[in-house]
Amino acid sequence: MSPSAPSSDPSRPSLTPPPFHSPFEQPEVVPGAAIPRADAPAHAFGRRPAVSARWGRSAPLWVSGLVVLVAVAVVGYFLNAIGPSASLIGMVLALVPLAVVLFAVRVIDRWEPEPVGLVVAALAWGAFVAIGITLGFDLLLLSAFGPDSDFVATVVSPVLQAPVVEEVAKGLGVYVIFLSARRAFDGPVDGIVYGALVGAGFAFTENIQYFALSYIEGGAADTTATFFVRGILSPFAHVMFTSVTGFALGLAARRGARAGAAFGPWLLGMAGAIVLHAFWNGSAVFGDFFALYLTLQVPLFALFILGLVALRREEARLTRTRLAEYAAAGWFTEQEVDMLATGRGRKAALAWAGSLRGDRTELMKGFIADATALAAARQRAISGRDPHAVHDEHALLERTTAARAAMFAP
Repeated sequence: MSPSAPSSDPSRPSLTPPPFHSPFEQPEVVPGAAIPRADAPAHAFGRRPAVSARWGRSAPLWVSGLVVLVAVAVVGYFLNAIGPSASLIGMVLALVPLAVVLFAVRVIDRWEPEPVGLVVAALAWGAFVAIGITLGFDLLLLSAFGPDSDFVATVVSPVLQAPVVEEVAKGLGVYVIFLSARRAFDGPVDGIVYGALVGAGFAFTENIQYFALSYIEGGAADTTATFFVRGILSPFAHVMFTSVTGFALGLAARRGARAGAAFGPWLLGMAGAIVLHAFWNGSAVFGDFFALYLTLQVPLFALFILGLVALRREEARLTRTRLAEYAAAGWFTEQEVDMLATGRGRKAALAWAGSLRGDRTELMKGFIADATALAAARQRAISGRDPHAVHDEHALLERTTAARAAMFAP
């Protein structure tokens, strides 16, 4: 397909990115490889690297084994310490805030969705491994200070032990994903998504315990009060804390940092998460929780949302910039780049595909997802982070071309 002529319609956005530099702009370390024209022979890309499409995009087998092992121990602990009935009630109630959080994470991750396997791994790490580490440390505290220590119950546990141990346990999961799935960890948005998922899994299991104990100790009244505070007022608390760790690792990933170079940003991100967590817990212990919630926590959450909006805008700008390079070689038209680079354009394209014979919405969804992944693959190559990005580039160009042909088939 040859590129269409430049548009003269001033109402349509230009393929040229806006003339400003975003604070979240991604670096260009090496020049991108020349893009063969759309009508070039297949060998123009050169020999494909011998690398699996899943390499660098899935959690290693040992993570799955660790999750299963710790999950068995955590479930056994809950059934023994709380009982099956209360645990079931707590789990049903905990599903409500979990569903809200997962919907929000899905919205954040909608532009370039993460692999399903890594989404499950992040949730499972938070729900079982991070909880298991926290429970183990709790047992150590009980052994050291005894079960009746008021100092541990009112100060050490909520303000010191919980923020530090929990954020390190959750942050470790984000770091494991960073190390084992670097090709799916492109930048700050990905880091926030993985941090949010680990935090969501942790909050889910922790909520089961809180709701179950409230039911045992105070019946429906205490359970309702606990659900209001944890499920209505603060479903995103753990999500926001661990997202700070993920954001720091995402910045490191965007700059091409490897394991050692990313260790410092990881520690810095966890320090931020620990401070936020300690401040949240301390407001309940030392101050007027509801007053601090309205005057400080709500504005912090609003700033968190504004930061996500800015990051999403940078993702859209990057998509337009990189796909424009393919459009210049004839792989996309200007209209397609405009459509792929905006949420409104994508929505209109899906509506149009749904009106075609046989409803070709799924084809359009695949076309959008593959084109967005193509832009990300070229950015990984340009930033010097992924020597195998050319393999993705070739495969994704083939898939987008095939999807377009199927879209317009009679």
